[in-house]
Amino acid sequence: MNNILNNIEKIKKLDSKSMLGSLELLSSQVEEVFGCAKNLKIPANYKRVKNIVVLGMGGSTLGAHILKSVFFDKLKAPIEIVNGYHVPEYVDKNSFVVVSSYSGTTEEPIFAMKEAMKRKAKLAIITSGGDLAKISSASKIPGLIFSTNNNPCGSPRMGLGYSIVGQMVLFAKAGLIKLSSEDIENIVAVLKKYNNEFGASNLDKNLAKQMAQNLFGRSILYVGAEHLSGSAHAAANQTNENAKRFAGYFIIPELNHHLMEGMFYPESNKNSLGFILLESSLYDSRIQKRFDITKKVLDKNEIKYWSYTAQEKDKVSQACELLVFGSYVSYYGALLQGIDPTAIPFVDFFKEQLKK
Repeated sequence: MNNILNNIEKIKKLDSKSMLGSLELLSSQVEEVFGCAKNLKIPANYKRVKNIVVLGMGGSTLGAHILKSVFFDKLKAPIEIVNGYHVPEYVDKNSFVVVSSYSGTTEEPIFAMKEAMKRKAKLAIITSGGDLAKISSASKIPGLIFSTNNNPCGSPRMGLGYSIVGQMVLFAKAGLIKLSSEDIENIVAVLKKYNNEFGASNLDKNLAKQMAQNLFGRSILYVGAEHLSGSAHAAANQTNENAKRFAGYFIIPELNHHLMEGMFYPESNKNSLGFILLESSLYDSRIQKRFDITKKVLDKNEIKYWSYTAQEKDKVSQACELLVFGSYVSYYGALLQGIDPTAIPFVDFFKEQLKK
């Protein structure tokens, strides 16, 4: 084990913006956003929508991806996540459109929201402030406005307690899913439990630290399924931004229909790729069998892989468990590389270029 992962003093020196603080406060983000939502009123007619669209970019829609996969078998209306400037043609007065932007200034969802407004869609906003908070107030659009007190590093991707549970609360208040205060208490407890298990202060048998060490120097492909599909997506995104590492995700059973033939070349794959298989006893038995056979195919291609099997007993809890695990793996990957995990120089460069 690289000694920096067990040296809090070295970690804090490298982690100049305190991403570790944001990770440790994930459960506090959940408690805060739930408190902010207590007085939020959403009109009763939102319950009768025919379709759901979530607008947002990057970390601001990771919550929607997790919600979509966890509540897949409970949502009574189809949901689409839009990462762009326009809403689908079908959006109208019977659509529930959630506009998600951590900063409240992201141009793509704001532009798309204006299209949705013209079509009389039923809107809701989740943000920490900015233009969206002003629009919520001025246009009387239901808005879940949270502070950023429990995200000291300031990165939207590390404010997922706000985003994920905030969007769950919006859906619940709109009558589209069921979510009780007991459910929130359980989410908080799970996040705290796995923060203790994977956090920097745990120096003994820390699976997140071990996984980061295993993956050092490799491009990473997360593999999930069913209710953990969104978790695989979130882990890959965080690996890109935190560890500055090439990462992506694939979903079983879809990957079994094409990726099986895509690993032989280039031959450097044997030394450069690392798969993380996110497994669960809650998967359909046919999915579990596919994971087992996928491992055999990886072995035949001499591709390295590691499994993480979710320990919790329900879908929401497993998604929260994997959120903490993936976040810490990406964080430790940055530390092992000797880089500050919060800085995103190329994203900042890109935004500066867009303004010209």
